[in-house]
Amino acid sequence: MPHPMLANIVASVTEFKKDPVGTVEAGYGEVVAVLNSNKPAFYCVPAARYEALLDYIDDLELAMAVKERLKANEPAVSARIVKEILKKTSRFW
Repeated sequence: MPHPMLANIVASVTEFKKDPVGTVEAGYGEVVAVLNSNKPAFYCVPAARYEALLDYIDDLELAMAVKERLKANEPAVSARIVKEILKKTSRFW
């Protein structure tokens, strides 16, 4: 049965066990899919990419809170950062 591959770089579990750091570095900052029996067992996400992902999630949560408050007609607060976050995340609404 086919399995979706959510990474462009793959490694086997055996390769990962032999050299985990080298496997991550081979991805050059991208996510590495680690395969077991030719199926994705897990995805190895480099620390910088993971931190960026968490920052992005925080931005989305903030933008959703702002949007809800705007819908509730609460007093507006002019803040450049809020406008930038809304602009970045508007494609999700």
